[in-house]
Amino acid sequence: MYPAPFRYHRAESVAEAIGMLSELGEGARALAGGQSLLVLLKIRFDEPTDLVDLARIPGLDAIEQRDGEVRIGALATHARIARSEIAAAIPIVRDCANGIADNQVRSRGTIGGNLCSGDPSCDWPALLTTLDAQVHCEGPAGKRSLPVDGFVEDLYATALQEGEIVTGVSFALPGPGSAGAYVGFKRCAPAYPTTSVGVQLTLSGADCVDARIALGSSGLTPIHATAAEAELRGQTLGEAVIRRAAEAAVAASDPIDDQRGSPAFKRRLIDTLVRRGIDVARRRCAGEQVEVSHEYY
Repeated sequence: MYPAPFRYHRAESVAEAIGMLSELGEGARALAGGQSLLVLLKIRFDEPTDLVDLARIPGLDAIEQRDGEVRIGALATHARIARSEIAAAIPIVRDCANGIADNQVRSRGTIGGNLCSGDPSCDWPALLTTLDAQVHCEGPAGKRSLPVDGFVEDLYATALQEGEIVTGVSFALPGPGSAGAYVGFKRCAPAYPTTSVGVQLTLSGADCVDARIALGSSGLTPIHATAAEAELRGQTLGEAVIRRAAEAAVAASDPIDDQRGSPAFKRRLIDTLVRRGIDVARRRCAGEQVEVSHEYY
């Protein structure tokens, strides 16, 4: 199927993009890499009157670390993030960036577009929730920063206001004794994950000082599994503790029945992936080099 007709506009600056989106009204959509938006247009799930292309705006693709904080511009592609020094230093970021679709999609798709689609199957919202990230936005009312946890408010709906765009994301550089893992399960590389899990741990020996767990493709929005985190904090990471955390994550999920599997099947996957994510994160905290890739079936 072809997209419905629309008018194309190219913005050369953030201010110009905001002005265009505000003037064009609720039928306008911002276009970054197009790998999420164009899919929806082709099946006519969305029929915008206008597209405002952000791809030529300078400075929105920066990836940098400064003063203990990582900042990634909205136009940074998955492929550039995967090859960056940030991904090398923070393996959970590399796990996510390398696991998205195939090389073609990774070379065009952007972190900002992935986040703003509001699709619960997209990888970056869950990963960024695991890292307690902030989403930086700019619109007619000025600049603001929002927690990524809750940024996706409902299915394909975000906290962005009319005329507002995402300019980037940021999160604190994980400290000593901290590491994470992002693991997913999918039918094939180009497919969205059947379900995915992000785990970030801070350990002192075998004891868990802090934990973050987020689930993707496990409900209508990314899920921050706070009860699962509570099962880990202050505990020695033995088999029983990990089992309780996995059970709590499953209880927090609300998977739907679709072509990727039944809710029961997805809950079994979540249990397995949480356990796997905790194991990889724990080994990385101990200094072990562990490679992670999405599982296919």
